[in-house]
Amino acid sequence: MAENKIFAGPRIRRIRNGLGLTQTAMAEELGISPSYLNLIERNQRPLTVQLILKLSQTYKVDLADLETGRQEGVFTELKAIFSDPLLAGELPGDQELVELADAAPNAAAGVAKLYRAYREQQARLSDLSQLLAREGRILGSAGTRLPIDEVHEVFENRPNFFAAIETAAEALHARLAPGDDLFGAMRAFLRKEHEISVRILPVATMPLWRRRFDRHSRRLFLSERLSIADRMRETAMEVCQLVFSDVIEAEARTFGFASDEARRLARFEIVRYAAHALMMPYGAFQTAAERAAYDVDVLKARFQVSFEQAANRLTMLQRQGAPGVPFFMLEVDNAGNRFRRAGARGFPVQRFGGGCPKLPIHAAFAQPGQIIVERAEMPDGAEFLLVARTLEGLTGGFEERPRRTAILIGCDLGFKDETVYGRHLGERSTSLKIGPACRLCERQGCLARAEPPLTRPLGLDEMVTGLSAFDFQ
Repeated sequence: MAENKIFAGPRIRRIRNGLGLTQTAMAEELGISPSYLNLIERNQRPLTVQLILKLSQTYKVDLADLETGRQEGVFTELKAIFSDPLLAGELPGDQELVELADAAPNAAAGVAKLYRAYREQQARLSDLSQLLAREGRILGSAGTRLPIDEVHEVFENRPNFFAAIETAAEALHARLAPGDDLFGAMRAFLRKEHEISVRILPVATMPLWRRRFDRHSRRLFLSERLSIADRMRETAMEVCQLVFSDVIEAEARTFGFASDEARRLARFEIVRYAAHALMMPYGAFQTAAERAAYDVDVLKARFQVSFEQAANRLTMLQRQGAPGVPFFMLEVDNAGNRFRRAGARGFPVQRFGGGCPKLPIHAAFAQPGQIIVERAEMPDGAEFLLVARTLEGLTGGFEERPRRTAILIGCDLGFKDETVYGRHLGERSTSLKIGPACRLCERQGCLARAEPPLTRPLGLDEMVTGLSAFDFQ
């Protein structure tokens, strides 16, 4: 029977380094040339029987340890670690784990130790959340300021416009020269300039991601759940990161976020912005928006994008010398959870709020796919033009229940004659009476009130029943 060859280069190197020997000194003690020892340490030559015996005699090396092809325990633990969904896409196979376990078992054991600490901390946090919930203290814990809250606050309170990104995106669009097929042009660009192919994968193959770039195979995978417009946006995000990542990084650094998580989230928002700027170049989009009187459906068809993407882009038209109507945007799901807020001049929290249950964005869920246009009046007399519509979102299977959202875009009523939606209202005199949020609104007799106002006491007259449980005098 042929004898199994033993390759143990990393182990020999560790023995040598532990003894403080150079390759020349160890080679002399073993009776071989330094170049031959170098080949052994790089696993380009196997250990001979004579050399194994010499190692055992000279350095008291355990022969069984040399015959072990790899640190089985460490390798097994590494394999379990890299099966975690967070890391599952990082390695094309087990070979790199084998090499890590053999070449640097102490470092591999450190990675395993760090991962165990991470999982144990996750378990403790989960236990703590359950404990707080049982004690009725869930609201207190929910008030913790998370990195996502910090990023949302910054982006909502600044104009939704990045001049450097717009310039870089327009230059890239001109370079692509896409004609009527931007998606095809981007795929060709990735293949020709970066040797990256784009593939659409089924849900069963890609159950957890919208987009994933495999650095090893140079392939960009997109989920079949995505609509054509969303596939184009995900591809545009990848192209923008490849071509002008320096511009994106420079913009992200201006925010000065303290945590790595906040910086990553901010960078994602900027990359998403860049994708919209590439899909709908500022000059062409601003001109088309004015000519179409800001009709989102017309812009959607013109640029082959989704309703959400075109509406989102309307909030970015604030280039000096060529501004558009200063729209703001709000996106929520049917449970009222806020998904995104932005505005050409920042989201108008102080003037508009966005928390009123009477907003047309909530009524839109009862009329899927239909556009609802309203003239709304705040308690201080400020008036807004509001446009709401449901969004399609990701495609879900029969047994799935994906989140559905609705989007609201609005502007001051003074701009209504510049938009197709304002012209539709005509001279309608009645306005929807809204407030910033129930807790901050003092409108009496509101049939939609969900919470009492902070500024008024309740239940002053036991002989009177109001229209809601939160009526006040």
